[in-house]
Amino acid sequence: MLDQHSFAAFLFDMDGTLTNSIAASERVWTKWALSKGLDVETFLPTIHGVRCVETVRGLNLPGVDPEHEAALLTQAEIDDVEGVVSIAGAAQLLRMLPAGRWAVVTSAPRRLAERRIVAAGLPMPALVIAAEDVEHGKPAPDCFLLAAERLGVKPDQCLVFEDAPAGIAAAEAAGAKVVVITAAHKHAIETAHPSLNSYDGYRVTQDEHGWLQLLSR
Repeated sequence: MLDQHSFAAFLFDMDGTLTNSIAASERVWTKWALSKGLDVETFLPTIHGVRCVETVRGLNLPGVDPEHEAALLTQAEIDDVEGVVSIAGAAQLLRMLPAGRWAVVTSAPRRLAERRIVAAGLPMPALVIAAEDVEHGKPAPDCFLLAAERLGVKPDQCLVFEDAPAGIAAAEAAGAKVVVITAAHKHAIETAHPSLNSYDGYRVTQDEHGWLQLLSR
């Protein structure tokens, strides 16, 4: 169990893990999908946890420039943060963490990440690893490896908080331990990792070496 481990740093995905932006995100992507003649119900589940440009590129739509469309989609998401909220208990938990011992590691572009963090009323971390910071997005481990490097710790000393299969796979590939946040899940996902429905009921302490522990209240 997690309370039996200590970690040098905590790495948090953003959407679905610290913030719930599903309503806003799906409004923007539904409008875009309809404009491209896509089946919305089939398409929407594919957008979560990966970079916008890779979602668009993977569709191989004729005459569509993925970089251009991703830029338009990102701006639309920045403009629409109605209903973006924090996961229960997230703000309180983040404020327990020592500065420089945690980061947000997201598939969102930096401007969108910062906009949603502020909209959700969460503290801004000293370190945000965003879509443009790595060549290969989740499920590649690059983002978590970079976050650990920037924090001056080893990836296997980190606890990653994730909600999406692509992010979980990225954390596993980086060698980190994982906890799955299920608060925003419409359907349960199968995972061998510990899971939390919210951060309520949890606190952060430091062990005798100053490492972080996630404990039940």
